[in-house]
Amino acid sequence: MAGISLRGVEKHYGSVRVVHGIDLEIAHEEFVVLVGPSGCGKSTTLRMIAGLEDITGGEVHIGDRLVNDLPPRKRNISMVFQNYALYPHMNVRDNLGFGLKIAGQSPAVITERVNEAATILGLSELLDRTPAELSGGQRQRVAMGRAIVRHPDAFLFDEPLSNLDAKLRGQMRAEIKKLHQKVKTTVVYVTHDQVEAMTLADRIVVMRDGYIEQVGTPMDVFNHPVNTFVASFIGSPPMNMLPGVIAGGQVRLADGTSVPVPHRLTRAVHEGQSVLLGIRPDDICPVGHGLGETAEGTDLDLTVTLAEPLGMESLIYTSVAGQEIQAKLYGPRIVQPGEVLSFRLALERAHLFDATNTRSLEVF
Repeated sequence: MAGISLRGVEKHYGSVRVVHGIDLEIAHEEFVVLVGPSGCGKSTTLRMIAGLEDITGGEVHIGDRLVNDLPPRKRNISMVFQNYALYPHMNVRDNLGFGLKIAGQSPAVITERVNEAATILGLSELLDRTPAELSGGQRQRVAMGRAIVRHPDAFLFDEPLSNLDAKLRGQMRAEIKKLHQKVKTTVVYVTHDQVEAMTLADRIVVMRDGYIEQVGTPMDVFNHPVNTFVASFIGSPPMNMLPGVIAGGQVRLADGTSVPVPHRLTRAVHEGQSVLLGIRPDDICPVGHGLGETAEGTDLDLTVTLAEPLGMESLIYTSVAGQEIQAKLYGPRIVQPGEVLSFRLALERAHLFDATNTRSLEVF
């Protein structure tokens, strides 16, 4: 069994702390994604697991071994980088087998493992090509194959799809998911792309400024964000946030507009409390063109300022209480700026956050 355990792990560069004593348990064969904005410490954390960065404090365990002082080659992990890091003068076969050759494996073992990885990743017909003769997606598959041949305890991916175009990123996400299903091992994957995190992860670790903000399954993090940062970072487009004050069981917005407090949250608020009402664009739709009747809902007549048609849905920009928000319109309907529509807010899926500490008022 080769899970990964981080216990109070810290990283300092002089007086600058970039990772602040994080704790994380990753189970054997689990696919965990570290996600967050640039500079949040996710890649540094991955590099500490790999042994490419020294640990300032805390412990890293891979399986039952404390690996703080072990060099990368003795940790039995394989890392896939953003820039592929292939040897340009070697063909695919030699790129795949080079690490095994350096490790002193026999030619028979090298051939067996290279052919195994090539079969898994659909590279068998490309073994005699050089990296210059491959597409970006093929190069990334070779980089993954080079990791597979080592039979590591864990795969570490550091933003491997960042250099690919949008269509190829989607294809490679599926390739990586299939790879994990075929090669049962632990995966730690770093990205700033929340779509990658949602589609790939068994569990998501949301990071900010060197701290872990929330850990959970993709749907747990999406449906039950612990604070406004997670709520705004996970989900595309991001969750709308409307400041207000609790008054008589309503959220009174800046212009006097009142929205009922979601029923499940009535006991979590008190009179006069400053809050942020969070509601996703998918849960704000023109009446009769999306949500329809909901268990809890309220209607507001709002003016469209901008519409972005996306085929079978449109992203609509409007404003509430002077705050720009985004809403969704489902179906191929043209909406013009200046048009007034009655929007329904699905309050059973809305969230409330404390305006002072930005924490969710929902009890999990």
